[in-house]
Amino acid sequence: MELIQTILAFIFALGVLIFVHEYGHFWVARRCGVKVLRFSIGFGRPLFSRFDKHGTEFTVSAIPLGGYVRMLDEREAAVPAKLLPQAFNQKSVLQRIAIVAAGPLVNLAFAVLLYWVMFMSGVAAVIPLVGEVSESSPAAQAGVIPGQEIVSVDGRDTQSWEAVTFALISRIGDSGDIALGLRSPNSTFVEEKNVAIDSWLVGSELDSPLALLGIQPVMPVFLPVLGEVVPGGAAQKAGLLKGDRVLSSGQEQIDTWSQLVEKIRANPGKPMLLSVERDQMPVELTVVPEGVNDESGELIGRIGARVMVPENYGSEHQRIIRYSPLAALPEAFKKMWDRSILTLESIGKMLRGLISIDNLSGPITIAKIAGQTASYGPEAFFSFMAYLSISLGVLNLLPIPVLDGGHLFYYVVELVKGSPVSEKIQAVGARIGMALLLAFMMLAIFNDIARL
Repeated sequence: MELIQTILAFIFALGVLIFVHEYGHFWVARRCGVKVLRFSIGFGRPLFSRFDKHGTEFTVSAIPLGGYVRMLDEREAAVPAKLLPQAFNQKSVLQRIAIVAAGPLVNLAFAVLLYWVMFMSGVAAVIPLVGEVSESSPAAQAGVIPGQEIVSVDGRDTQSWEAVTFALISRIGDSGDIALGLRSPNSTFVEEKNVAIDSWLVGSELDSPLALLGIQPVMPVFLPVLGEVVPGGAAQKAGLLKGDRVLSSGQEQIDTWSQLVEKIRANPGKPMLLSVERDQMPVELTVVPEGVNDESGELIGRIGARVMVPENYGSEHQRIIRYSPLAALPEAFKKMWDRSILTLESIGKMLRGLISIDNLSGPITIAKIAGQTASYGPEAFFSFMAYLSISLGVLNLLPIPVLDGGHLFYYVVELVKGSPVSEKIQAVGARIGMALLLAFMMLAIFNDIARL
């Protein structure tokens, strides 16, 4: 069931974003008087096809990893004299720039739309409260203490842990100080602490900036009660049931879920005697955790069970961020802009070697994230779609031949020099661009498989 949800979420998210992108090209092309021959979602053999009154074929094809809008163009095939005014290559350079730029720009506009709707309906955000500060860590040396809320990073407001994380990641490769605005409980006073950094996050995983500062967020304390038992897992095989509360493991008393998880992780393949409470009666069971490798390659134990989360649990650590329709629009645009700049900066830092290419992700990782966010609810899924739409828009604007940005580069050169870039140069550029894209795609897929 989880695999089906992942596949459906991936196809839906990518399908919508591809449609939005290609519709941008299509809509502007029609407005500029260009005849569109085909509007395709996906590549390969068409699964569905129909023609409209203008003679445009709309298709859904078998490989859902992209799409295209095919326009009448003398460079691709002979065009009858009476149709020449509708050919793409016959349009002015400014019209061609508008048609090519429309796809990526509509992706960015679509992200603004998603953020705008989310901000109007209200976004649930986890308040960035400091839980623990490791001794001798950069945060401890700066004077950060548990219980404080991080209200800003380098002067940027941070109403959630997501905002804190994005602000920290934007400092990749920097040395100096990160300025944290901190507010203590029951206080309105904000004090600023400067946390020293040196080649920040270079060579590190991008999902652990807080840990590198020595900060542990306030974590919810869950009781060791099973909320779900995975079919076929070690927990089910041992006879554990939903609602069982683990009291002890051997001679060690178990008080929290995290304590139980730590115990299980430390005993892969080893029998564990668990004492559980079931219907107010004690039951003893022996479970043998399945040995699996975590992301670092270390062998850990897993039993296939999830914690029971009480209804409305953790609401005291959340806030709802909501704006009026008018105020939500600039906030949505600001979020799109910040994410776009971060994407560009990350690409630049990856090329400079400040960010490991191991962080490059492909369709498998995108599919996994799509499935996960879909299971978290519409808010998380739409937020993921907005960020993916931004990534598609920004990446397509890069001046790489075969991408929209490559075509825009040629048209800007044409605008400056007064004549088109020669077809020979464009053909060479296309081969180089295709080689680069294939190399990055293969690397991304390799990273995806390595993560599995």
